[in-house]
Order: sequence, then structure tokens, then C-alpha cells
Amino acid sequence: MDFGFSEEQAMIQELAADFAKKEIAPYVEQDEENHYYRREILTKMGELGLLGFNIPEEYGGNGLGWMESVTALYEIAKVHTSWRLSISGNIWGPALTILEHGTEEQKQKYIPGLCSGELVGSFAITEANSGSDVASMKMTAKDMGDHWLLNGSKMWISGGHTSDVGLVFAKTDPSAGSRGISCFIIDYNNTEGITRIPIEKKVGMWPAPTSELVFEDARIPKENLLGEENRGFQLCMWMLNNTRMGCATGAAALSAACLEGCIQYANERKQFGQPIGKFQMIQQQIAEMKMEDDAARYLVYRAAWLKENKLPSQRETSIAKLYSCNAAVHAANTAMKIYGSYGYSEEYPCGRWLRDAKQFETLEGTSNIHMTIVAGIELGYQPNR
Repeated sequence: MDFGFSEEQAMIQELAADFAKKEIAPYVEQDEENHYYRREILTKMGELGLLGFNIPEEYGGNGLGWMESVTALYEIAKVHTSWRLSISGNIWGPALTILEHGTEEQKQKYIPGLCSGELVGSFAITEANSGSDVASMKMTAKDMGDHWLLNGSKMWISGGHTSDVGLVFAKTDPSAGSRGISCFIIDYNNTEGITRIPIEKKVGMWPAPTSELVFEDARIPKENLLGEENRGFQLCMWMLNNTRMGCATGAAALSAACLEGCIQYANERKQFGQPIGKFQMIQQQIAEMKMEDDAARYLVYRAAWLKENKLPSQRETSIAKLYSCNAAVHAANTAMKIYGSYGYSEEYPCGRWLRDAKQFETLEGTSNIHMTIVAGIELGYQPNR
């Protein structure tokens, strides 16, 4: 068992860390304060090849795999967690799903732009009354012969109003439950009948755009059906098993950011004539954070390795996502305590860490859902795909 990076992986890590330090870090406080999304950052990522992971070179990808992709995402998310959503929204949402399930025409049309950063991607599953229960969605897609007619709405869509292209799931057979869902590729810049409404008031992840989407007789070309009609639920679950790696990696990275910040502060802050890091209670908290941080990171690597080798990974992905979420929330809570009153001020990033950590317990399947997935596989009620 090799716990080290290859030379190429180490180069990717250095490239991503350097990019985050130079292009993201200088704007974190400003973008948080203004709730501002910098699209140009995504474009710069594309220019460096940081959006092309898991995609063959013939479609504009870099030909590198899961280990390299989580390594890069980890370094970027450690600096500013909000950018985790944008990267996942391009790579592991539309690009990888179109690569696996799309026609050759769809692959050539959409994947290169998503890899280069010329196109911003998204995917829309959740509705106001349909979250964990995907099959209960109400949005419909009616076959009109030469096109599809989409009606309904989606809620809490990451990048919904800033994306150029996205995947949208809708009922093509409303009476069939999960067997009546299909997936469509949406060209947001050239499709009438879609209203995109920014969700401005959120607890955290402020520079990451979140939206409500309203479809009113939106005409979608017949060739924009992705995969088979009424097989969208299976496609959705396949995609989520990939995009959840973004959540797991981002949460592990946030845990690491909290740990690094607490170590620095514990060595700088003095009380009773010595750094607070000399006190045993602080040491205990640092030690707990370090153990959880290591465990989260290695669980992410294990899931990535399984995907890299095309082995069943649904259980391991859910474990990585669930544990990393818990580690991030605990680390953010602990940071607030170690920093004391300063943790409650805007002078330090503790408030941002805490706000951003909580969203990991909901996105890409709630913690309860992942508990159910892990237990169901362990009990033999479902296979580990």
C-alpha cells in the first residue's frame, strides 16, 4: 500500500496550491463581503487544465484521473470552500456524465467547453418539495414530436443562474415514479421559457451562486435528451456517486484549513505568559482535529482510488462524504472555541468556516441519506455499485 504521491500527482498538487494562493486567496474576504462570484477564476482554472480531470484528451480533458482531481480540488477548497462547487459543477456533473451517457455529438458539443472553462456547468435535481426523495420530483418533460416541453421548477441549484449549460432532470412519465425520470442537456443562453432567480440570502457559501429555476413551456431539442428516456433516475444516481466526491473532498479540505488556522493561532496567542498551544486542553483539541483530518483525507483517497480502478465505490464514497462532513463541522466548531472571542469576529475566518461547514451535511445527499446508503449495503439490502 503506497501512501505517497507520484511525481505527476505532486506536480498537480503544487500547481493547484499555487493557483489558489495567487488567484483565489487575495479575494476571499472581499468576495465573502460582497457575495461576489468571479467567473474569470473558473476560466483561468480551465486554461491550466484544472477542469479537465477524468476526461480524455480527445474531448479537451487532461487525461488524468480521480486521484489527481481530488488532489487539486483539495488544495483549492482549502483556500476557499465556495470554489469546490464550481469545479464539481463542471467536471463531475455535466462533463463526466455526458462522457459516460451522451452521444458522440453531445460529447463534442459540450465537453470541451466545460473543460476549458469557456462554459460554466450545473445540474438541477432538487425541487422545493423534492430533496432526498428524488423520485417525487414534479417537473415534467412532454414529448411534442420535434421537441420536449419542460414545465416546473428547481430549487437550491448551485450555479443555476450563472451556468451556460446544465443537466436537468424531469418526469417524462409522471405515473411511473423513479422509472419515469429523464435527463436533459439545457443550453441556458439560447433557450426561452426559463427564469433563473438568484438566492441571495444564505447562511454561507456566499461567493458560490445558488438559484431557483422556473421552466414555463421551455422548448428543448429532441437531441438534448441525455441517455435513454425514463432512465434518468439511474443516470442521476450514477452522477451523484461522482459529484459526492466533490463534497467529500471539499469537507476534508475545510477540516484541514481549520486545523492549520488553529495551529497557527495557538502558537501566536499568549495567555499566562505562554502560547495557548502549551495548555493541555488546547493540545487535546488540536490532536482530535488532526486525527479526524487525517481520517477524512484518507477516506477520500480510498474512494478516489476505487473509482480510478473502476471498482465498486458507492459505499466508500458515502463513508468519505459523511465522515468528512462530520470532521469539517467539528473542526469549525473547535476553531471557534480555540480562537475565543476573536473567533466570533470578522477579523479571522472562523465564522466563514462554520457557515460553510454546515452546508456539507445537506448537499449531495443529507448525512441521514448517506447513513442509510452505508447501512443498506452493509446489511446486504443493496449492492455496492
